[in-house]
This record gives sequence, structure tokens and C-alpha cells, in this order.
Amino acid sequence: MEPQRLRVLLTHWVHPPVIDFLAQRFEIIANPDRTTWTREKVVEKASRCEAMMAFMPDSVDEGFLAACPRLKVIAAALKGPDNFDIAACTRRGIWFTLVPDLLTVPTAELGVALLLGLSRRVLEGDDYVRSGCFAGWRPELYGAGLSGRVAGIIGMGAVGRALARRLSVFGVKILYADPSPVEFPPEIDAVHCSQQEVVASSDFLFPLTHLNPQTLHMIDSRAIGMMRRRAYLINIGRGSLVDEAAVAEGLSSGQLAGYAADVFEMEDWALASRPRAIHPLLLADRKRTLFTPHIGSAVDEVRYRIEMEAAANIMDVFEGRRPRGAYNDPGGSNPLSA
Repeated sequence: MEPQRLRVLLTHWVHPPVIDFLAQRFEIIANPDRTTWTREKVVEKASRCEAMMAFMPDSVDEGFLAACPRLKVIAAALKGPDNFDIAACTRRGIWFTLVPDLLTVPTAELGVALLLGLSRRVLEGDDYVRSGCFAGWRPELYGAGLSGRVAGIIGMGAVGRALARRLSVFGVKILYADPSPVEFPPEIDAVHCSQQEVVASSDFLFPLTHLNPQTLHMIDSRAIGMMRRRAYLINIGRGSLVDEAAVAEGLSSGQLAGYAADVFEMEDWALASRPRAIHPLLLADRKRTLFTPHIGSAVDEVRYRIEMEAAANIMDVFEGRRPRGAYNDPGGSNPLSA
């Protein structure tokens, strides 16, 4: 009798060649469509698997792992581990892997798109044209240009650097806060300064730090009050870096000219205090907000490469290699050989 094959759970839809690659060695339990399974359904399926490819809506904690004792690797097809208990994985001898590099460029590109769409009032213009009221040019919908403006970036990691390079092409000066200065080529006008100065001196503000207890709601009512009046806030980092209730208040008072986001507080599943929906005043304001549904990496060929990288991490573990995207080191060795 042929021995039972190891099982891999794919919690969300992936490109078919990814399944073909993994199916060479594993039995595949795959989500066949683009919906998100309930946590209960994921746990039930993962309890029978040795590996899991996880995605942004997934959340793994001690209780999840206790119900899934067969797991040897969780390969996350994403960049940040915010919704995953890495310490619990390590204690249980489970590899946790990420694919950090592939999401940088598309996320930075979307940041520029959101900034331009918001500051140039693209959504309002589209609504106006579709309304049937447009009869040719009128002195209306004046917005904010980029040339000669100041963009502030809090956290000059890979996405921050990619964003700075792209914004500089528009003649934007960059102020950034980071523990260490970054060396930029001379054509990029970037100045390292304090976080307070970045917040107070920017026309466009991008919070791009990791989410942790120190950065939770780093952009709150106090920070918004320090910003230049009529500045724009753009969030492509983590939803809970921003206090959405404070943003709604800032828009209502006129302190903020606009808010654009691809990420939202409700998505930070590991936070018990997270809201369960986007703030209703933000959703109702179609003139001063612009939102996308967490599509920072939603470039087809990029998503395919992300999935394949996660699949390769799974294959590495079961072929006795340290996975290339390892975020932890469970016991200092491959857990399969422990």
C-alpha cells in the first residue's frame, strides 16, 4: 500500500500552477474560489494537514495551533506577521515563513495612486462625469498638485524607500522618520528628522512602521492636530497605525483635507479591541476619502510569484532545508528532524 501523502492546506485561492507544483509531493486541500473560509472551517481542515499556506484574513494563535498538532510549517503569502503568534509557532516547532520583498513595489505604486486620486479629486470627477451634469470644462474640482510639496514618511523600510523614489519624480521633497538615516541618491531630496517634525511639516503623510503596542494609533487625534491644516493622510501600512475615529473627526473639522487607505483597523485580527467595520463616517464621505480593498500587492504576476515563493518555503521544510523566507527558528533545526 502506498503511504499516505502529507497534506497542504491553501486557505485562499491560488494560481493553478502553484497547486501543480505542490501536488508533486503533497495532497492538496485547496479553497476553490475567492471567498474567505470561517476560522472554524480553516481549523477543521488544518487539523488534518502538515503544512498551511496562509493569507491576510487568516489569524493563528495558541488555540489554533493546539487544534492543529500536525502542522510543521505555516507559509504566509504576505509581508507582515501581525496576525500570527510567532512565539507560539516556535514553541511548537513550527516554521513560520513570509515573502517580504515581493510586495514592496506594488504597494508603493498603489500609495502614489491613492495620493494622486485623492489630492486631484479623481473619484469626485468620475462621479460628476457619470451624473450627466458634465457639459465641458468649468472652474471646478480644484485639487492639490504634487510638485513642490512635502511628503512625510514614518518608517523608511523597503516600502518607504520605494515610495520616496517614486514621489521624488513628481518634484516632492521627502521628510522621513526612522531610527537610522537612509542614504539616498542626490536626485532624491530626502531629509531625516524627528517623527514630530515629519507629522507637523508634511502636506502628505504616510505612516509605514510595523504595528506593535508602541505604534498602535500612532496617528491619533493628537497627531492629527499637529499636522498642517488641510494636509492629506494616506495609509498603505497597517490599518491600526491610524485611529479611524480620529481621522473622521479631523475630516469633519477641516483639519484634514483628505484620507486615503488600502488597509483598515478591522483587518488587524489579532487585536481584540479592533473595530468590526470601517468607521461609518469615513465610508459616507465620498468627497474627502478614497479607499481600496487591501489591493497593495494585487498585481497578477506579483501575486503568482508570492504564492510560488510561499510554496517553495513549504517544499524547503519537507526537503530538509531551512526555508528561504524563515521568520523564526523553531529549535534551531528543521522541526521534521527534531
